[in-house]
Amino acid sequence: MPAVHRSRLVLGGARSGKSRYAVEQARQDGGSVAFLATARVTDGDMAARIARHRAERPAAWTTIEEPLDLVGACRRAAGRHDLIVVDCATIWVANRVERGEDDAAVLAAGDDLAKLLRERIISILIVFNEVGEGVHPPTEVGRRFRDLLGSVNQRLAAASDRVVLMVAGLPLTVKDVPVPTAPAAPLGRDRAHEAP
Repeated sequence: MPAVHRSRLVLGGARSGKSRYAVEQARQDGGSVAFLATARVTDGDMAARIARHRAERPAAWTTIEEPLDLVGACRRAAGRHDLIVVDCATIWVANRVERGEDDAAVLAAGDDLAKLLRERIISILIVFNEVGEGVHPPTEVGRRFRDLLGSVNQRLAAASDRVVLMVAGLPLTVKDVPVPTAPAAPLGRDRAHEAP
């Protein structure tokens, strides 16, 4: 029977436990896992965070570092892995904004990622910051970034089978859509005519 892939989105504020929860969920799933890291080493603090995250995940997992082409990296990994953990889509959006992409390009990239989730070619678990309840950004670029995150967030949540909001380390299920089952194999010609 062909595998039925599902998509999950794990949201939360800073230090809410979303990355730890995502890694634990992937461990429980088992199978071949690719960890798609979007962060780049930009300073000592980021280097320390990246090192800490690497130490927290199983050594058997494949690490893919891709700051921009998230959808392409997922498609390339789809045939070789059972699950991709993306940590995190917030930094992916930040990388695209930093590169100079306008709002339309960032939102189109979010739409492409949502489309990939709906295609179900592989199971994907995405970590994403929930920023709408935080401090109001004092700068125009901060407000633009917050608004883009909220818009991409909505696209991914709509496309995901399951959405979990992390609050103080506790997972709260916001959405949980039953995953369609794989189509049954057609009956053989001689079995189709058997008496009940």
